[in-house]
Amino acid sequence: MTATESPAHIEADLALEMYRRMTLIRLFEEQANELYRSAKMPGLTHLYIGEEAIAVGVCSALRRDDWITSTHRGHGHCLAKGAEVGRMFAELLGKEAGYCSGKGGSMHIADHEHGNLGANAIVGGSTGIATGAAFSAKRRGTDQVAVCFFGEGALGQGLLYEVMNMASLWALPVVYVCENNQYNEYTHYLEATAGDILTRPRAFGIEAQEVDGQEVRAVYGATVELVERARRGGGPAFLLCNTYRYHGHHVGDVDRAYYRSKDEEELWRGERDPLALHGGWLTEHELATTDELDSIAADAREEITTGLAFALDAPFPDASRVTDDVYA
Repeated sequence: MTATESPAHIEADLALEMYRRMTLIRLFEEQANELYRSAKMPGLTHLYIGEEAIAVGVCSALRRDDWITSTHRGHGHCLAKGAEVGRMFAELLGKEAGYCSGKGGSMHIADHEHGNLGANAIVGGSTGIATGAAFSAKRRGTDQVAVCFFGEGALGQGLLYEVMNMASLWALPVVYVCENNQYNEYTHYLEATAGDILTRPRAFGIEAQEVDGQEVRAVYGATVELVERARRGGGPAFLLCNTYRYHGHHVGDVDRAYYRSKDEEELWRGERDPLALHGGWLTEHELATTDELDSIAADAREEITTGLAFALDAPFPDASRVTDDVYA
């Protein structure tokens, strides 16, 4: 199987769970947008809508004790790795029940219980953390694998190349997942990134593959291969996932006509939506009916409603704790 193909014989339970997780992420992000629009959430957030297949496809190939590091657009990664909806909303709202006691907000959520070493607002900032985790696994003799998510904008950051060089020299069990959503904030990536993206990791002798980031089964199939390779001692890998963010760079980026067209947005939404593509595959292969998919969506919506109510009712941390867990 190549990285561009979809595994035809994925287990039915896993295929349905992938649909559930993608739906949960989509609904979570839609609600996060409403929290911002209704002035309930402090600060900005960066929505993952349109990219759900990458987080779910990658994390479905990982064990609970494997690690991930995330980005400023990280809610999907957190949820796909096992984070609880209520605690996620609580963190967005600055509540004590949040994963970082409300101090991290949207862009700095960590969940060590599920192997999430944290999101990072610095572009490419978590590449070193993931590589360090992989170094730790190798030194301790475990078979854990670290996965590092980052956007194509990180391809201009020197840290990425420093750690890929180290990972290749030391054959570290890390997979670098580049989510190419086509835009570095407001600039098309072709205006900022010279040459072929995959030649960059290959220059370090790193195994590199490209996959359709809208097809969750293709992402999963490629990740399984690269993760198991890393687990066996085969060293680092690089997975380029081509995708698209439906909304703006952040929730305040509403009028996008000056840097991308409505036709382009409608094409991706109408023909390349990851939920619709996977849902269609499930019904085509008689793994689910449309009624069953509707039921999955209803259950996810109820989970979102319950989690949001929990977060809205949760208390803010006491002011006396403002300097707790703060290090210089």
